[in-house]
Amino acid sequence: MKCMILAAGYATRLYPLTENFPKPLLKVGNKTILDWLLEDIDSAKTVDEYIVITNHKFAGQFRAWASARPLPIRVLDDGTESNETRLGAVCDLLLAIDSLQPKDDLLVIAGDNLLDFSLTSFLDYAKQKNTSCTMRYWEADENRLRKSGVSVIGKDEVLLALEEKPDVPKSHWCTPPFYYYKAADVRRIKDAVADGCGTDAPGSLVAWMCAHSVLHSMEMPGKRYDIGSPESYAAVQKAYKGIIR
Repeated sequence: MKCMILAAGYATRLYPLTENFPKPLLKVGNKTILDWLLEDIDSAKTVDEYIVITNHKFAGQFRAWASARPLPIRVLDDGTESNETRLGAVCDLLLAIDSLQPKDDLLVIAGDNLLDFSLTSFLDYAKQKNTSCTMRYWEADENRLRKSGVSVIGKDEVLLALEEKPDVPKSHWCTPPFYYYKAADVRRIKDAVADGCGTDAPGSLVAWMCAHSVLHSMEMPGKRYDIGSPESYAAVQKAYKGIIR
């Protein structure tokens, strides 16, 4: 299995901290955000390569980071140099797929979120369901729902639909940017883009996939930390003190 890390954003809401430094390499406690994520995933011993999809501005910094790690990490440069010219998460994913031609299942994650539980539970869930899968958590605040990917869940945890940033949320289930795609669905991603699937938010691909494949959604057993502002970065640094897996 390959793990693709979406890390081509410019994190403008965190400026000046991330104006010349990639958000996934910010330190939380004694590790970078990516170190927390990849070390946890690697404990499952199911991923044979990690692909960091980034932009041209930060590719050198990611390569320097990767060269100092024992894991098999490849850095892919999408060629963009500004927030205005970014490709969008789905196009970045398609670029990686076209370039590397993976034949097996994919774990796709955002490189700027942290969890207080192990992602190995999600890998176990996907193996049990034997379908492409997402995760979900309950969000009571409707204002936050309008800024998120909102899922509709059916019987036996089947994912019926997902809508990015809906004006009128159809549920209280939020979908964080962690996805498991079966190889058969990976081959559908090019069709999704050709069919007009939204390309900026990674959840747009899931929204398209729901109509073309069976997906399941695992309720998260813990909390997600989305690092999107100086305040949220300070909060996660405080929260992660003592969370050493």
